[in-house]
Formats: sequence, structure tokens, C-alpha cells
Amino acid sequence: MLTGTTLIIVFALAIVLLIVSISKWGVHPFLAIMGIALILAIGIGIPLDTIPNTIGKGFSSIFTSIGIVIILGTIIGLILEKTGAAIRLADAIIRVIGEKHPQLAIMLIGWLISVPVFCDSGFVIVNPIRKWLARKTNFPSVTLTVALAAGLYVAHVFVPPTPGPIATAGLVGLESNLLLVIGLGVAISIPPLVAAYFFATFIGKKVKSSDELDVESISQAYNEHNLPGTTASVTPILLPIILMAGGSIASFAKMEGFTAQLLIFLGKPIIALAAGLVSALPLLWRSKMGKELYNITQDSLKTAGPIIFITAAGSVLGQVIVEAGFVQYIQQNASSLANIGLFFPFVVAAIIKTSQGSSTVAMTTTAGIMGLYFSDASLMAALGMTTPIDAALTVMAIGAGAMTVSHANDSYFWVVTNFGGLTPQNGYRTQTLVTLIMGITSIITLFAISLFV
Repeated sequence: MLTGTTLIIVFALAIVLLIVSISKWGVHPFLAIMGIALILAIGIGIPLDTIPNTIGKGFSSIFTSIGIVIILGTIIGLILEKTGAAIRLADAIIRVIGEKHPQLAIMLIGWLISVPVFCDSGFVIVNPIRKWLARKTNFPSVTLTVALAAGLYVAHVFVPPTPGPIATAGLVGLESNLLLVIGLGVAISIPPLVAAYFFATFIGKKVKSSDELDVESISQAYNEHNLPGTTASVTPILLPIILMAGGSIASFAKMEGFTAQLLIFLGKPIIALAAGLVSALPLLWRSKMGKELYNITQDSLKTAGPIIFITAAGSVLGQVIVEAGFVQYIQQNASSLANIGLFFPFVVAAIIKTSQGSSTVAMTTTAGIMGLYFSDASLMAALGMTTPIDAALTVMAIGAGAMTVSHANDSYFWVVTNFGGLTPQNGYRTQTLVTLIMGITSIITLFAISLFV
């Protein structure tokens, strides 16, 4: 097998080939990652008879941990979207914050909506309210567009049960400690949101959009009589968080007895998300959409399937890297790499994100490379990240890199520009620049936190 500098060069070439195959040749990320993993395994000299087991081990690990969680979270999000519960949540936030700070209101709306709903769908859902706010408050449309896009994007990369952060947490070994990831994700969201708030206010005075306000469609989307209640709308989001919190508390406090066992059971991500799904079903019956559950589930599986398989492919690549001895080489040079710390996963995720466009692909691929924090044979161990806090910070660093930056190869870029009435050129001045600012702000914040924990 290859060793030393030659191994590093081959690995670097493999990553370059991965990026080119996805971004330039248009190869699907699943095929690209799996293909590069196989080529890398053969190229570095892993025995041919062990390669199938290596691939199977990396692939199957995802289905035994976080695959079901991703599916459940996706179904919940689509139910909220279809029943109008997402709009009800937005309405509640507007009433709390008021109309004097519409960019803050729409940003927080986006942040909350994107916890269970993909940012692409979230922007489409909330866009009528963004237009309504722009018309009612006379705020620049671009300011609200950038604020909404930023709020959606931050939660998309930082806060479970969004599939990207869930998958990333599972790949580094935190699938049973999602509450830690959620808590840190909420905290880390604040600095980039503050930076995006000021940038949105600034850029809205410089860039104009071609927004056409369709008052009739806005009124239809914002008809309170067609929306479910606030409590019913927020329960599918809060219930899983509460259950996971109870499980974590029971484990941390080392509680014993039936109550402790019940709390820990209910706090498992699969069970907590299942409870959240059950609590979302009344939204369908109330909206007379009970028969749509089959179609919603089918659509959710179509959405979650690619994420799960891409996640599994990223895990295969990580397993090949482990088998190749790459981690051992890093461990031998750990003293010189230890200073890189959180910047390593940030840079890797940023390179993959910028090159191929998908934040989820960037997150899962990078997390697969990093490996489990409690494994001595992982890159996490080689970089000295061996505690749950280290792993959670790594998840955040990967998320920060995965938002840096959104441009023409990112579907979300086109959703924001098209629905926001922006030209591609103005999209680069707004969406691309704000994601760069948020990514840099996030990694600086994480670095500062890492100095004290």
C-alpha cells in the first residue's frame, strides 16, 4: 500500500477528481463519490478481496443509524409545508416581533421554517409573506430577500432535524447526542444572522429587484381562516426537541428506574422524530388532506432517498481513507496539524461546497472524511478532536464551510434570485456575498469558542 507523501498526493488528486466529476462533468454525487472511493481503494493498494467489505461496511453503517431519522424529518417538513402550518408559524413570529423590523422578522421566520423544511422549499413557502411585508412596510424588497435567504440557510446547515446536520452529526458519532448539536447549532446561528442582518440592510439600498407584487395571490396565501392553529403548527417541531432533551437529561443525570428508561427511549432521535410525525398528522386531518399522507410520504422518500444514499457514499469514502492508512499518516504528523483544528473541516467543506453546489453533499462528504470522534483510527482523533464537544464543534465547522459559498451551481441560488426578482449578477452581489460573510463569521466564532472549551 502507498504511504507517506505519495498517499497524500493520491488522496488530493482523488478529491480534485471528485470535485471535477461533479461540478464539470455533471456526474451525480452518489456515483462520483462511490466511483472515486473505489478508484482510490484500488489506487492506494488496498487488497482487492477486502475492498467489497470495506465499501459495504461504510455504506451499511448509515442505514443502521441515521437513515430513518432523515426520512422522518423530511416527512414532517413536507406536512408543515402542505398544510400551511409553516405560514402559521411565520405569522406568529411577525406578531411577536412587530412590523418595525421586517428584516429581522423574516430572517427569524426563515430560520425557524428551515429547521424541518429544506431551504429551497422554505423560501417558496415564505416568499408570499416576504412580499406582503415589503408592501406593508415599504422596506426594500432585496433587504427582505437577503434576510429570508440567510435565515433559511443558517438553520439548513446548523440545526437538526434538517437532514444535513443530522447526517453530519451521525457520521462523526453524535447520532445519540443530537440535543448537543441542536443547542450548539442554535447558539452558533446568532453571529452569522447578525452579520447577515446588517448586510441585508446595507445591500437593499444598493440593489433593486424586479419584484411584481401579486396582491391577490398574497392575500390567498395569507388567509388566516385556511391556516391551522399556532400550537398545532409548532408541536411537530418542539415535541422531538423536548423528548430528546428529556433523554439527554436522564442520561446525563444517570437516572435509574422505569421513568429513566422511558425518557431515554423517547429521547432516541428515531423515536422522538416518530412522535413528531404522529403529532403532525392532525394537521392533515384538520386540513382535510388525510388522503394525501401516502403522496406526502412518497414525495418525502424521493427527497430523502438521494440524501441518504449520498450520505452513505460519503461514509464509504471515509472508510476507504481509514483503510488506506491516511489517518495513521496524519497521526504521525499530528503535532504540525493540531494547530489547524476546526479550520481543516471548514476548508474541506467550503472547497466541496463551492465546487459542486450542494451543502448537504459538502457536509456529508467532509463528515465521512473526518470519521468518528471516539475512534482511534479516525481523522478526528488525529486532529485531537476526541470529545463530544469537539465533535459538535466539528459539525458546526463543517456546516460553516458548507454555506461558503452559494453561487450558480447551487439550486438555492436560483430559487432566491428567481423568486426574489434578482438578475444573476445581482444574485452574486447578494446571495453569494452574504453566504461568504456568514461562513467566515461562523468559523471565526467557532474558533473563539474552541479556545475556551
